[in-house]
This record gives sequence, structure tokens and C-alpha cells, in this order.
Amino acid sequence: MLAGYRFGAAWDEVYTSGGAPRPTYGGLHEALTAAGPEVLSNLAAFLGTVFRDQGITFDHEGVERPFPLDIVPRIITAAEWDAVERGVAQRVRALEAFLDDVYGSGLVFRDGVVPRQVVVSSQHFHRQAFGIRPPNGVRVHVSGIDLVRDEQGEFRVLEDNLRTPSGVSYVVENRRALARVLPDLFAGHLVRPVAGYPARLLAALRAAAPPGVEDPTIVVLTPGVYNAAYSEHTLLARQMGVQLVEGRDLSVVGNEVRIRTTRGHQRVDVIYRRVDDDFLDPVQFRADSMVGSPGLLNAARAGNVTLANAVGNGVADDKLIYTYVPDLIRYYLSEEPVLRNVETWRLDTPENIAQVLSNLGDLVLKPVDGSGGKGIVIGPQATDDELAALRAAVEANPRGYVAQRPVRLSTVPTLIGDQLAPRHVDLRPFAVNDGREVWVLPGGLTRVALPEGSLIVNSSQGGGSKDTWVLASPAGPAEPVAGATSETSAVLAGSGLTEPEADLPAGAGAPGLGDHVDGRRPLAVPPDLGPSEPPREQQQQQQQGRGAC
Repeated sequence: MLAGYRFGAAWDEVYTSGGAPRPTYGGLHEALTAAGPEVLSNLAAFLGTVFRDQGITFDHEGVERPFPLDIVPRIITAAEWDAVERGVAQRVRALEAFLDDVYGSGLVFRDGVVPRQVVVSSQHFHRQAFGIRPPNGVRVHVSGIDLVRDEQGEFRVLEDNLRTPSGVSYVVENRRALARVLPDLFAGHLVRPVAGYPARLLAALRAAAPPGVEDPTIVVLTPGVYNAAYSEHTLLARQMGVQLVEGRDLSVVGNEVRIRTTRGHQRVDVIYRRVDDDFLDPVQFRADSMVGSPGLLNAARAGNVTLANAVGNGVADDKLIYTYVPDLIRYYLSEEPVLRNVETWRLDTPENIAQVLSNLGDLVLKPVDGSGGKGIVIGPQATDDELAALRAAVEANPRGYVAQRPVRLSTVPTLIGDQLAPRHVDLRPFAVNDGREVWVLPGGLTRVALPEGSLIVNSSQGGGSKDTWVLASPAGPAEPVAGATSETSAVLAGSGLTEPEADLPAGAGAPGLGDHVDGRRPLAVPPDLGPSEPPREQQQQQQQGRGAC
């Protein structure tokens, strides 16, 4: 299965440059090579069937398909994860302070840490959000911090996603599916569970309720069924035990948000919204929005509802602001960054612009407000025509781009056909902030660039994913895979949820590495959704925003 495998072309997380498996992956290597290509191919096909049957899909180029999950998991040791966990939490705390400052006192401008013009010229800076302070001070309830491993195997921050980051449902579902397919291999590793994420999110949303609300009504606001991440919206709402709503289900009366129910109108206290700022409130933003609800921002300003995440967060995940984050960590926290940025150059002076333009073929140019991998030009892989068009775009709008050193992302063996081949990966850990602590989900969405040599891992660009196994520390109490931790149980007790489903399935009969898939359930027939108004459908599809997986 490793015939033709290129060892050492980049930092390979499984194999050394000589082809020997690293200690962490010894058991996995033995199991995969013993299974052989036929078994793995059958298991991979079974994974796709499981995802399609359960509606775990993603829209790619107008085609709904199972979210691509590779059969080979990615393993991160306890020591490696400790640095990731501390670095992600540190970054979220600094960016929380920055957002509070930007839409409040503005000390960061007075002290010259970030130029005011850099912030107010951002496409996602919204003056409408000025002066709105959430009840518990949290603006970034959920974040996804994208990391890559460089040529030396060091984790680096590639970008921040603080608006409506997507992909966490795939983390949960990837784990459930792979545990079903590889139970023996799974049981041989002390893997920390991910099933408690919905309980953590619900607890954070409850903590964000307006003052005086003891038992808040929480809803998940989705653009609608034609959104690429709609399956994630439905899963999170179902697992948190809250209602999934669209903008037309809500109304604002007297600066209070209400939802229509079979028992009449009910007040809504917290909205976990997956609708972008521009479409959220047609009174304040796009007047033609058909997926938002008028009056939401005024209700938030009056303190009657909490919007999670807060409006205006996009200014902090602008790729130009990204270059200032190490300074923001030092300024707000008086700490050195745990995780370093990728080397990035701002096009803020004539000298920098000239230097970048003279080296376009050696750099990666990114739009500062881009998402889903769109607009990125990788100089060493670009054609002359692409570089010429890029030069013209940069000269016309240097504020719209940053330049980065090309990073040869680390690779992990991936099943391509019936062979294992190295494919580049990144990692999106998800963090939840409840106002007391920033909790980082032990794992994350490992995205895979499936075409050979590609560095674009986004699912919207045809990428796939892997289950991410974070190993428990042998020095401390291991979190049992088959149940929730005591900490998670405490969160559940306060939320009213039942114990979350364990990562490992309870029943027997799941196919394993030594089994062939003898049969598959017939694909479920999707319900007839009926006709949709084209403008509404188009707006639902546009609502991926920054943070698209």
C-alpha cells in the first residue's frame, strides 16, 4: 500500500524521511498495512454510505455529497496538544480584548499598537456594533483557529475565524463514524472524546443570557436548507435540544425577539446565529436580505437578546489584523505568543509593496477578507497570466492583500484509490468561551488537500477531512473514550442535557480492519423540499462567510 509513497517531501507526521513510522503511529501503521488495500477501500466506501445515510453532506460546486472522511486518522500527542490548547486559548483571549477595545474605548489606537485606519478600513468593521457590550463580555463564543505544521513540524497559526466558523459537526460525526468502522484500533489508543462539545456550547450560550434571565430560550439561526453547512446547523440544534429557526420565524416587537410557536409567541434570549453580518438585520445592513430578521441589532443594543457570535467580529479575523495579533497578545495579556504566525508581510508602505511585487512568484498572496480558499494565489504554482492579474489587483488595492511565505504543509498518509499517498493537511481547533474560561475541544477538524501537491484544504474547494485523535496524557487521569468526563458531566448537570453519546458505539457488528463490508443500507431518499424562491436560495448559499470549512 506504500508503493510509490514519497517520504520526506514535507514534514510527514507518520513517517520519517527514511520511511520508518514515528513511535506515535506504530500501532496504526501495523494495522493499516496488515489490512491491505481491499479492506481499506471497502471501509472507505462504507464511511461514505454512513455519512450519506445520516445526511452528513457538504455542497461542492452545486452537488450535495458525503463529507469526505479519510480512513486514516491523524494522531496528536498529549504534549503537542498542550501547546495547541494553550496557544489557541491565549489567542482567543487577546482577540476578545481587542474587539472590546475596538467597539469601546479604543485604547489600542491611542497607544499605537494598531493604526485606527487599518481597523476602520476593514470590510467587516461595523459602526453599528459600537457600544454594544454583551451581557457577560463575550463576543467570541465560538472560534476556529486554523493551524498548519511547517517544514520542521512546528504548529503555526494560519488564520483566525471569529464570525461563524463551521466544521465542528464534522469533528463529532467523523469520530462516531470512524469508531464504528475501526473499533479495535480505536480501543487500543487513549483518545480523548469529542462528544461533549454540544454540552459545552450550550453552557456557554446559557451563560451569555441577558441579566435576570434564569432559564434562557436559545435558538440556532440558520440561513436555510440550501446553505452548504445546513447539516451542521441541524445537528447542533438537535444535540443541544434547542430550536432551529430561520429569520422569517423571528419577529422583533418592542426590542424583544420573539419566535412563533404552537402556543403563541415566545421570547428568545440567545441566538446562536449562523447568518453573516451583512444578511443578519435588513434594517442595519443589506436591505434586500431574505434570510435575516429586522430589528435584531436594536434588540441586542437594548440588552434583550444576545447574538452569538457578536456582530462586528470580522474585523478581528481580517488577515491584515492577523499580522498584529502577536503584538495584541503582548499588549493585552503581557505574554509571549505560544503559537507563532506564518511569516507575513503587510502591503502598507511603498517599500513593502515594491518588494512583494518583485517577488510575486515566490510568495503566497491572500485577500484580507477572503474565505474558503478563494482568491489565494500561490506564486510558485501560478501561471504567468495569473501573476499578471494578481499584480494589477495588488497595485489597485494593496490594502486588500497580505503576502506570506509559502509553507509546505505537513502531510499524513491518505487513501487515494487503493494506495496510501501523502497529502497536505491543516487543523482547525474549535474553542468555546463561556466568560470564565476558553475551552478548546480536544481534537479539531483536520482538513486534507486531496489533489496531489495541492495546498488548498478547504472542503468548498474539494478538500476532505480526517478524524483527529488527541491522546490523553499517561501522567494524568485519562478521559475514557466511552463516556463523559466529570467536568463534562458538571456542565451537563447545569444545562439540562442528558449524558452525551460516547465516541465509541455501544453495539457490536460494526465492520473493522479485518472485516469486509458485505452489505450496505440503501441510501435514504431526501425529502421533497418543494420550490424555493431563487433570491432566498441564493442568499442561503452565500451564507458561508469567513470560517467556511
